[in-house]
Amino acid sequence: MTIKNLYTIIFFFLASISISFSQNQKGYTIEGDDVVFTFHRSDYETLSHDEAGNRISFDDLTVENVVVSGEFNNWSKYDWKMTKINEDTYQLRKPLRKFEDEFTWEFKFLINNEYWAEPTTEASNIADAKGLFGERLNVYNLKMYPKAYPDNNGNVRFRLRGHENAKNVIVAGTFNKWDEHLFKMYKIENGWELKVHIKPGEYEYRYIVDGHWMEDPSNPDKVRNEYDEYNSHLNVGKYVTFLLKGYQDASKVVLSGSFNDWNDTNFTMEKTDNGYWKYRLPLPAGKHHYKFIIDGNWILDPDNSVKEYDGSGNVNSVCMIK
Repeated sequence: MTIKNLYTIIFFFLASISISFSQNQKGYTIEGDDVVFTFHRSDYETLSHDEAGNRISFDDLTVENVVVSGEFNNWSKYDWKMTKINEDTYQLRKPLRKFEDEFTWEFKFLINNEYWAEPTTEASNIADAKGLFGERLNVYNLKMYPKAYPDNNGNVRFRLRGHENAKNVIVAGTFNKWDEHLFKMYKIENGWELKVHIKPGEYEYRYIVDGHWMEDPSNPDKVRNEYDEYNSHLNVGKYVTFLLKGYQDASKVVLSGSFNDWNDTNFTMEKTDNGYWKYRLPLPAGKHHYKFIIDGNWILDPDNSVKEYDGSGNVNSVCMIK
């Protein structure tokens, strides 16, 4: 990989802007590697009894406990008990890995193990369900994309210039199963933008401008799709810190590998106070061969047991990004 391509990857990692996922998204947020369920008393007006089906006003009930109940825990009334934050707020954190088996999950909050809190239709993530007696019951729809989710601190920034008069701009791709609605972009000066946290890997994507699909005009990397058009291509990596222990008497240590065309001067490692040499850089998903150069002498990484021959018969250390 050339230095020019490396700078392209750095652009995706370092770009930043403050945005929010959805103004009307309620019931949960995604923070880092967790799904955070949050119950706010002020979001609800009525409750429906679990067995009788009748509705009552929230003001007629004293809240003793709140449970998250949904498809992900077989609608259990007891298992996912929330923590009381204050008089009006309860919260529960669960790791993202618990939701990777399915695409969407329906859920609700259960009060005192018998009263369902009825979300209003103002929330953007509401799905329809039917109660025991055929009555309409709103449920939250947790849309789970194991590979990607909008995030203020996301590692990829999508930006589409122009289209100032558009009403709705979406980014859809293989990272979110080509969802045509959820990943809404936000209007900025001279265009649209959205930051997304995406797991390392190779992806294809397009923009949807008021229903019209288009490739990313600012990304020259593209592949032809089944409609004889083009999808933009993105290889998302992550930051990796290479460490070499010892060799404190060396004058210069360089990191060289397939990611910088085996350049023997560019990536000079930094000597640390705790007995290491280090170098940190973003790498795209995939397999990378590398070696250390100590005062001109090439060596394998002594702390990495994964090694592999290259096409020229040389043995190199291997770093996998996935």
